Amino acid sequence: MADPDLLYSFTSHIAGKNAKVTIYRDRIEWDRPRGVSGAKVTAGIMTGGMSFLATGFKGGKAGSEMIPVKNISSVATKRDGMLNTIVSVITSGNSIDFRVSHAEAKQVREILNSLMLGDDAARAYAVASDPVAAAPSPASAETVAAPEDIPAALQQLAVLHQSGILTDDEFATKKAELLARM
Repeated sequence: MADPDLLYSFTSHIAGKNAKVTIYRDRIEWDRPRGVSGAKVTAGIMTGGMSFLATGFKGGKAGSEMIPVKNISSVATKRDGMLNTIVSVITSGNSIDFRVSHAEAKQVREILNSLMLGDDAARAYAVASDPVAAAPSPASAETVAAPEDIPAALQQLAVLHQSGILTDDEFATKKAELLARM
């Protein structure tokens, strides 16, 4: 069963490694799998596999980390070339950079900003938006399809628009989608 607090999930490049990032209502989590560096592969080839026997095949720097939403002080974005944007999540003691596509960076920034403003705004975004890699849940799909939930989603969408999280165009698009479901 899917976690009801799950808002968004995506793959990012963090500190030189791909990571699976998941945004929940109360935290951001990411997992970095272990991998093999190019230097290790080269050394393995040059030594006929002897370096793999000595050091092992997989490299380090694997693990998972978590930031509570209450510790986030700001979210910043900056372009990183033609295809990617870096989303910087800044806390009182640390900063983490997620490298994602431009479209995904916009969604991640909006979700994190809405979480910082309050849970109602984040819930409205989760209901009103159509994220690229959102984790679908059969229960939540039925809830959104229920006619009595659409007016609540419209109200929450209006809160997002009034607080400046959604632009006029985004608001109009999402409002039209919700009204079409009624």
